[in-house]
Amino acid sequence: MRSAAAEAVGTALLLAAVVGSGIMGERLAGGNAAIALLANSLATGFALIALVVTFAERSGAHFNPIVTLALAIRGDFPRARVAAYVTAQFLGAAVGVVSAHAMFDLTLLQHGVTERAGIGQWISEAIATFGLVLLVLSLTRRSAWAAPFAVGAYIAAAYWFTASTSFANPAVTLARGFTDTFAGIGISNVPAFVMAQLLGGGLALLADKALMVGEKPR
Repeated sequence: MRSAAAEAVGTALLLAAVVGSGIMGERLAGGNAAIALLANSLATGFALIALVVTFAERSGAHFNPIVTLALAIRGDFPRARVAAYVTAQFLGAAVGVVSAHAMFDLTLLQHGVTERAGIGQWISEAIATFGLVLLVLSLTRRSAWAAPFAVGAYIAAAYWFTASTSFANPAVTLARGFTDTFAGIGISNVPAFVMAQLLGGGLALLADKALMVGEKPR
């Protein structure tokens, strides 16, 4: 349970970074959404680098139920530990959102109303999750040192090349349904996002198997 607890703490810090930087970015951007998004994406990417370094040896630094499931399906993570990890990730994500609200003196639990729906948004989530999961599955023993930088850079970039700003994580998506801030999502939009993310993760597993060359990643 210690590694699951580490997943909860790491996911909470990730959501605090995502939501908190969104609030701060919007406040300081003077109405310029591009500046707010730039601040949000850079803060999230940098936070991911630091969090993966911090938690890689403690829990594997998944912070994402689809990453946990993908690794378990491929046989690189004990299936008996999946439920504990996924539960910890969802709980940690909720704590992170509440913490961000507390830091900025906002109502702790809110109802997300930002509309994020439509085929482009769903395709974006499938593609963003596909890329993230394929990246994680592609890491080998030789390239493990690059994992924090690769994951942080990919997510920061995906904020900009996807129409959805790349949630790519069911725990993150649900938690952001409870914030009515820059990083929020309408709670009614969450199920479709999660379905698209599961599709992207499944396709990444298939691509990983089809494109495997050389050393089997760990």
